[in-house]
Amino acid sequence: MLDDTDKRLLSALQANAHLTAQELGEMLNLSSSQAGRRRQRLEAEGYIQCYAARLDPVRIGLSVQAFVQVQLGTHGPEQSRSFARLIDTSPEVTSAWTLTGDADYLLRVYCEDLGALNRLIHERLLPHPAVARVQSQIVMDQFKQDAPLPT
Repeated sequence: MLDDTDKRLLSALQANAHLTAQELGEMLNLSSSQAGRRRQRLEAEGYIQCYAARLDPVRIGLSVQAFVQVQLGTHGPEQSRSFARLIDTSPEVTSAWTLTGDADYLLRVYCEDLGALNRLIHERLLPHPAVARVQSQIVMDQFKQDAPLPT
């Protein structure tokens, strides 16, 4: 169970994962050792999965963000595993979800340009034997960045 202090600690770390135990303690009105132990417990229990740097895609040359819906023609376990392997080995795909409705998968992709997106769709996704249909939506602007999870 998470108490209010745990929730405040998780919120603080989502905003800045570099906070020291001293800084967390000051924010949460705890000693630095208490804050550090809470952080360790939340890490050990899997509430905190990892710490990562969030990069600016445009600054590193990825100017096209798109969402790609994929519909499979066949839905056996081997086709799903094979498609998952394809997605897992495609660095342009940064997130993937299985869905209800018309599309079986929703992929979030980042590409250098429209040509790279076209190659991903036409040379890697569509040739997969289980894929029946691909539909993409290119992001024009992202007015809200990926936000921390509500705690």
